[in-house]
Amino acid sequence: MAAYDADVGVVGVGTVGAMTCWQLARRGASVVGFEQFAPGHDRAGAGGESRLFRTAYLEGAQYVPLLLAAQRLWRELEAETGHDLLTLNGGLMIGAPDGELLTSVRASIHEHDLPHRELDHDEASATYPQHRLRPGEAMILDEQAGFLRPELAVTVAGWRAETLGARIVRHQPVLALEPDTDGVTVVTADRTWRVRELVLAAGAWSRRLLPHVVPPLAVQRLVMTWFPARDPAEFAVDRFPIFIRHSDGFDISGWPTLDATSVKVAVNYGYDQVPDPDLLDRTVDDRLLGVIRAAVAEQLPGLFPEPVRVGAYMDGYTSDHHAVVGPAPAVPHTFLACGFSGHGFKMSPAVGAAVADQVLEGGTTLPVAHLTPGRPLDDHGLGDLRTVMADLATPVGS
Repeated sequence: MAAYDADVGVVGVGTVGAMTCWQLARRGASVVGFEQFAPGHDRAGAGGESRLFRTAYLEGAQYVPLLLAAQRLWRELEAETGHDLLTLNGGLMIGAPDGELLTSVRASIHEHDLPHRELDHDEASATYPQHRLRPGEAMILDEQAGFLRPELAVTVAGWRAETLGARIVRHQPVLALEPDTDGVTVVTADRTWRVRELVLAAGAWSRRLLPHVVPPLAVQRLVMTWFPARDPAEFAVDRFPIFIRHSDGFDISGWPTLDATSVKVAVNYGYDQVPDPDLLDRTVDDRLLGVIRAAVAEQLPGLFPEPVRVGAYMDGYTSDHHAVVGPAPAVPHTFLACGFSGHGFKMSPAVGAAVADQVLEGGTTLPVAHLTPGRPLDDHGLGDLRTVMADLATPVGS
């Protein structure tokens, strides 16, 4: 019988990988995680100081139970590590009352009886004057929304996994994965490892490692931008909920100030495609910032509309914009957790728990069936994903 280095190997100890290591280790499994950088790094999908947490979910009511489970698990991670990671200061969904955003959010609210408040144009303008609304626009306040601290969250999830007995191999890119009927061989530059089960959670790099197993992913560059506030007190955590806004062709999100100076506002889709995740361009051409500058100038008059800080990240998008979570079809001892399509961070502890269930128990009661790797996914439409680069050819709001 082959000798094993661990029960489970996790390739990629970023957002989902760190949560998966934590969940596996707290259940007593022997775990080894492989990370080409270190948990908490900002070279891929996590970074930028804050990430949204929402329960009234635009992307589908089927996510709500998973998000409620994630909220509970975020609190458990806070309790186990002694760090504040999730702040629930509410979340505003802003747009036309019968538009896609508010209609989809309303469906999630009604199906799951979520605490919320609807504000018509006049009430919204009076309550949250930081937003300049167009005639007829309205808001829905998701009372269980807020923001997470991504770098710290991933760092402490990895640290907690290690305190529970996991091993994390840092600064070691995985060169090859070789599944067989008895387990999986993991090849790094230093040595070869052997594990009984393997979880591939390598984000934008996932398809490179198992190209015939991971579905096609379009890797998009995601850019975060911070704008100085004219009166920072107006954008404090207790006065300025996180928000998503679809208005006049703009699709943006925002967070309260966390440094008493600047406010992060970002476009909710990629700036351009990333042909090679090893070559992510962290420098953003000033011309590409025209869309977010125009949105801030028009919709947030309390901010100076020139960014003082810019950060670039990336994520892999599937053709249906839903992640791939579960056993890899027709590949033994291999599980996938990738393709989160720009909206995975908030639910990552619950995804980690679901993957741990699948690996150790053969299934999970958490609602991830719609994320099965066996569903039809191809590259159809991946080249047509909206990007800021494409917006510049047809100016937003024109």
